[in-house]
Amino acid sequence: MNDLAPVPAAKGCRETPILKERGQREVFCGLTGIIWLHRKMQDAFFLVVGSRTCAHLLQSAAGVMIFAEPRFATAILEEGDLAGLNDAHDELDREVGRLLARRPDIRQLFLVGSCPSEVIKLDLSRAAERLTEVYAPKVRVLNYSGSGIETTFTQGEDACLASMVPVLPATDRRELLVVGALPDVCEDQLMELLNGFGIDTIRCLPARSIEADVTVGPNTVFALMQPFLGDTKEALERRGARHLPAPFPFGEQGTTAWLRVIADEFNVSDEVFEAVTRAPRDRARRAIAQAAENLNGKSVFFFPDSQLEIPLARFLTRECGMTAIEVGSPFIHQGIVGPDLDLLAEGPIISEGQDVDLQLDRARAARPDLTVCGLGLANPLEADGLSTKWAIELVFTPVHFYEQAGDLAGLFSRPLRRKGLVAGLSPRLEAAE
Repeated sequence: MNDLAPVPAAKGCRETPILKERGQREVFCGLTGIIWLHRKMQDAFFLVVGSRTCAHLLQSAAGVMIFAEPRFATAILEEGDLAGLNDAHDELDREVGRLLARRPDIRQLFLVGSCPSEVIKLDLSRAAERLTEVYAPKVRVLNYSGSGIETTFTQGEDACLASMVPVLPATDRRELLVVGALPDVCEDQLMELLNGFGIDTIRCLPARSIEADVTVGPNTVFALMQPFLGDTKEALERRGARHLPAPFPFGEQGTTAWLRVIADEFNVSDEVFEAVTRAPRDRARRAIAQAAENLNGKSVFFFPDSQLEIPLARFLTRECGMTAIEVGSPFIHQGIVGPDLDLLAEGPIISEGQDVDLQLDRARAARPDLTVCGLGLANPLEADGLSTKWAIELVFTPVHFYEQAGDLAGLFSRPLRRKGLVAGLSPRLEAAE
């Protein structure tokens, strides 16, 4: 009954030799994850301990007006803090006290490390323990690193969720834990599908509120929503939970394969699976076919940016008719993206890490129809005549599951359609001149 397209002839890309590069990288800051995390956890507050540059980054990335009351802020390290003239712990305690007095709605407070706080070796884990003793049980204080020194920007979410796992209550009940921050519209669709299977012991990490009954134990199985949650996966396994490896739910095929793994785990019959998924699968196929008209037969090149590259390459090649030239990722966790590599036909270069100059040379030589890259590379590549897609947009936009499958294909087709419109307009402009 499962009519997934067959696994490609030969063996996919799981055994493909990985080109590992170490050199100059083009990366974005891990603090960026706060932008989608603070929207998800409605009783949480993210206090970045950093510089004015950190504050400007968050303010511009979030697009928050000065009069708004966002659930994040920056405790700015001044020159005296950086020089060791002030006791940064005393000053942090004072700022946290002022914050919680003014915002009694805060139930979870995350102290988020940054490049400056890590350079001066400010111990935020000790600060979190100290503040928890002061404000518990009303407020839970945790800490994690959002520094971009050694990580890519999506690992900010991974570090945040991993910091929550040790304090989750223990349980022995049989349950499914869905791990990864989803937009509410995607989470609601997920719950409808899983409830249709008859699975009712479902928890989400992160939950929308600390009041949600999120627990973990030896009878917990968990499915990841994002391929960049390696530290969170390991933290859950240390608590006794078991990972369900699956392709990620991007597109119709990926979503069906992801749901099939969960259905098999909970002994959902083929008849129930078909009844629940048939209609949304049909809608997803039609939406992808319409959006992918400009993608079929085109080539794509992925620069490493978000760790979403391998699942997205699988989606574009299997469901949109594209050919992958190179699929680069900051880090390749075989235990997480292995199922997607199995479904990615042999052919592309699979690269891990980055030497940005060498990779730019390969992209310019290959002349792909579409290049997926970070913001810092998009303009230079566009100037070279290459169409680009900003990788970060794929993290900020709802793209999971059936109802978003057409939108996901549309995100990739728009740059090509726009280039086609510009090319069609150029002769008319020249004639008018």
